[in-house]
Amino acid sequence: MSLDLDRIRAAHQRIRPYIHRTPILTSSRLDDATQTKLFFKCENLQKIGAFKARGATNAVFSLDDETAKPGVATHSSGNHGTALARAAKLRGIPAHIVMPRNSAKVKVRAVESFGADIVFCEPNDAAREAACAGVIARTKATLIHSFENEDVMAGQGTAALEFVEDAELDVIMCPVGGGGLLSGAAVAAKSIRPKINVIAAEPANADDTAQSFRAGKRIVTEKKFTIADGLRTNVGEQTFPIVQRYVDDVVTVTEDAIISAMRTIWETMKIIVEPSAAVPFAAIADRPSSLGFGSAGMAGKRVGIILTGGNVDLDALPWVSNRQD
Repeated sequence: MSLDLDRIRAAHQRIRPYIHRTPILTSSRLDDATQTKLFFKCENLQKIGAFKARGATNAVFSLDDETAKPGVATHSSGNHGTALARAAKLRGIPAHIVMPRNSAKVKVRAVESFGADIVFCEPNDAAREAACAGVIARTKATLIHSFENEDVMAGQGTAALEFVEDAELDVIMCPVGGGGLLSGAAVAAKSIRPKINVIAAEPANADDTAQSFRAGKRIVTEKKFTIADGLRTNVGEQTFPIVQRYVDDVVTVTEDAIISAMRTIWETMKIIVEPSAAVPFAAIADRPSSLGFGSAGMAGKRVGIILTGGNVDLDALPWVSNRQD
């Protein structure tokens, strides 16, 4: 099977009972500030507070009964682990989540709340993969990777499917880490509206997708710190060819721009978004004239932004982290 619109539509039918059709919000104030017409697809209001609920649910409910019975497993320090735990509970099968020892307590509690078995490991990719392999060998669970899985990609693509059905867009933007959302969104958007522009945004400190996009080949980089913790992953081997085929541009933004964009959304739209979700808006707010469409930039365009999640540690907000007690 391959990722296409039919598969994304099938995923939407499969997961519809278990997810929200999230709202689209607008802001005349932000429109005026950016000289665009902005539409925000609020996946921060999705189940578990992030779009990851879509892909994990589709992957779990795509398994046949015999395969599903031993359960599912993954390694994740964030939203995918919570989403998979929830999807497994909905189906009534075990979930085994490998998490780094330094995972945020709020994320550990979220996974625990759905009854998943947590295995802690050292905070590096090799340890995560080794621990997950050990869990699978012991339990016979099925690996559900956070992005290197076409059922996950198809589920994530349902966010863009809804978006282009509910709003007339010239451009659709989303952040990119491993590329699962970007792949599904790009296939859905381009298949329905071939002339739409698909633009990905990522932190300059984690710019492997931008480098890969320019070079025409997948480049793996050592990531510097970025506040957008959900985007620290390198783009996947399965997702990058889809990015090459369907995505029009990949842009990068600074840490300061991400923090500013996040705060602007909180203050102006009165909703909570996490740093990763603010990255596309940061690209618009920081330098709209450089984003495609030649010298005209984004001016006057109808731009859709997927706000990917709203899971934030409220004790460590970036604009108050250095406050004096």
